[in-house]
Amino acid sequence: MSARLLRVEVAPDSLFGPENLPYGVFAPPGGELRVGARLGDTVLDLVALLGDPIFARPDLNAFLAAGPDRWRTVRARLRELADAELPIDAVHPINGVELALPVRIGDYVDFYASIDHATNLGRLFRPDSEPLLPNWRHLPVGYHGRAGTVVVSGTPVIRPRGQRRTDSGTPDFGPSRRLDIEAELGFVVGAGSPLGVPVGVDEFAEHVFGVALVNDWSARDIQAWEYQPLGPFLGKSFSTSLSAWVTPMDALAAARIPLPTQTPQPLPYLRGTEDHGLDIELAVAWNGEVVARPPYARMYWSPAQMLAHLTANGASVRPGDLFASGTISGPERDQRGSFIELSWGGAEPITVGDAERTFLADGDEVVITATAPGTAGRPIGLGAVSGRILPARG
Repeated sequence: MSARLLRVEVAPDSLFGPENLPYGVFAPPGGELRVGARLGDTVLDLVALLGDPIFARPDLNAFLAAGPDRWRTVRARLRELADAELPIDAVHPINGVELALPVRIGDYVDFYASIDHATNLGRLFRPDSEPLLPNWRHLPVGYHGRAGTVVVSGTPVIRPRGQRRTDSGTPDFGPSRRLDIEAELGFVVGAGSPLGVPVGVDEFAEHVFGVALVNDWSARDIQAWEYQPLGPFLGKSFSTSLSAWVTPMDALAAARIPLPTQTPQPLPYLRGTEDHGLDIELAVAWNGEVVARPPYARMYWSPAQMLAHLTANGASVRPGDLFASGTISGPERDQRGSFIELSWGGAEPITVGDAERTFLADGDEVVITATAPGTAGRPIGLGAVSGRILPARG
């Protein structure tokens, strides 16, 4: 008996047409985790569809390690199959599967690449000084985060506890009172690099597989007390949310744009000949209400420069490593990608529903989505990254 076949119907206005095809890891009802691709409102089971054991895994890492030629061959085949009749057991409704963290993350680095965000925080934290520190226009500032607390979208976020500054000069310890978000774009490393060999700016496409939305949850009161002189630590490491879907860089070909002018000109190792900016617009929804639309096109440092700087000292990268852009913000208030900026440090509350709000309360939910120009002349979606705040424990 021949296998039952069906053709996946994709709405004309879908953000997940055959020009997109992001990858993720899912489990069908009663099944094990394996790799899939999203088409419309369905998930294509790549093990059943392609018969390739590289996809019979609970993460994308083996596929990432296979390199760009393999990525492009598989993508071309999936685009062909998207218009064909497919075995019914290879197609699952997206609302009927369990989604998991798409990659096994060995290292996580978070940058600080938005000039608008860095300027806003400089004005808030150092009102009597220049907002940008002297190194900011010379290198992509970043810190090494905690890979073990990167969680898949939808995982609840437990309010962190930590030390907080007090007026007495002696800190106290307790739940964060200034819990915040950071709307970011994450870049997933595919092919690794050898220890001791830097990755050049224009070698980006040979090493980075795709992008995924990130929310780098931040406890601003814990962060403000601990960050000098070594930078972020417990105020960041409690949770970072990652979208379940990784959009291949090839799907973003129509979103490539020049970077804003960089002054002064970066040092030679941070210069490239290609356009590595990206025209991506995010939307931040707080309890279902969109409060900001951060524009990634405004980012000062490109992901290619971030990767070049990350490896400039000879540090290697491995398949599945993640580096994120830092908060994405624009020059207007409704383009700010964090609540510390939107509320100007708590001094200018935001109206959310019927309430005036500054930072996150227990029970709040934040959902970040994004769209970009697609190669078919219509927008594509980058999925969503969401999380709901639960009370502190202990």
